[in-house]
Amino acid sequence: MKKVLYAAITAALLIVPPAFAADTTGVTATEVKIGATFPFSGPASGWSGSGKGIMAYVNYLNDKGGINGRKISFIALDDAYSPPKTVEQTRRLVDNDGVSFIFGTLGTPTNTATAKYLASKKVPQVFILTGASKFTNVPEYPVTTTGVPSYETEGRIFARHISDTMPNAKVALLYQNDDLGKDYLNAFKVHFGDDFARKVSVASYEVADPTIDSQIVNLKGSGAEVLFLAAAPKFAAQAIRKSHEIGFKPTIMLSQVASSIGATLTPAGLDISKGVMSSSRVKDVTDPKYKDDAAVKWYREFMAKYAPGVDISDAEWTYGVNHGMLLEYLLRQCGNDLSRENVLKQSKNLKDVSLPLLAPGIKLSTSETNNQAFTQLQLQRFNGTSWETFGAPVGVVQEAKAKK
Repeated sequence: MKKVLYAAITAALLIVPPAFAADTTGVTATEVKIGATFPFSGPASGWSGSGKGIMAYVNYLNDKGGINGRKISFIALDDAYSPPKTVEQTRRLVDNDGVSFIFGTLGTPTNTATAKYLASKKVPQVFILTGASKFTNVPEYPVTTTGVPSYETEGRIFARHISDTMPNAKVALLYQNDDLGKDYLNAFKVHFGDDFARKVSVASYEVADPTIDSQIVNLKGSGAEVLFLAAAPKFAAQAIRKSHEIGFKPTIMLSQVASSIGATLTPAGLDISKGVMSSSRVKDVTDPKYKDDAAVKWYREFMAKYAPGVDISDAEWTYGVNHGMLLEYLLRQCGNDLSRENVLKQSKNLKDVSLPLLAPGIKLSTSETNNQAFTQLQLQRFNGTSWETFGAPVGVVQEAKAKK
């Protein structure tokens, strides 16, 4: 099984013979140091599985001998989703720990806080875990590539789905009051245009708020038939549960960042989450249709060994392990040249990459003018036990055509 998966990850690699590169910052003949920060504590800790999944996959790689003879020292620090803490920890990673580059740091405000510093140091900020649309501006973020589909794109996709399937429905939008939530808000405003004020009721929350109960009560009063949650797992779970408690029964749609069964739907209540819609970029490893899938079988074995006791339904871990596979792909594509310049260059040189845990049909491509690894999403609906996908993957190209 491990050989099958390994072959699946590396089969698409067409690496030119690597040129010898002298050791650079964070790189020796036997090791490469890579850094990241994650919210292992604090209000956004529901997303921490992504970081833990990357760490677990790095351990798996190191047990196999690393990449090209180098072990990976992946230094992941807790920033509690606090931008000042992220700055402090990132400076420690770069100035004290001497990492080669930053990989997979999670969060919009956190990555925003460190972007200029990393650019000034010419330290690649690679495949960060945020879909904030501002990071897709290559001239503004020259050392950055993104590892999450754009929130704005997902917002447009769901707004279009509402118009196509429930054209007369009133919509309620709960959004996190930062770049994450505002991207969804802007996407809905663009899609509905002059009808936005009449059709959409909005409420926001701060990431430090203890609950969003009052916002849900107010949104119920709007008479909305659709509730879209541009929210972190903790708040999305609260919203689903509170809606049920007060008899608010709209069609609920979750942003991709809250699509985890373990982190969102289980705390909310699996029984009351039936019918909730969301999107994903990876396979739902709990879905019976994947029971014979080689990658999902491998994933279960992997989790039993490298993350025993973890709830396998927590999609944040699936996202994290998949991101670890992307790190492996990047390092192999860099060959023996792990200079910061080449790491950034290769992060913008993905060509239709298909990783084993990605949802069928989803591929990764980047270029000098497109720094987004993910531009596609798969819509899905929760059946009370697992996610059921429907339709083909929808992405930037399809959405752009639809808006013409």
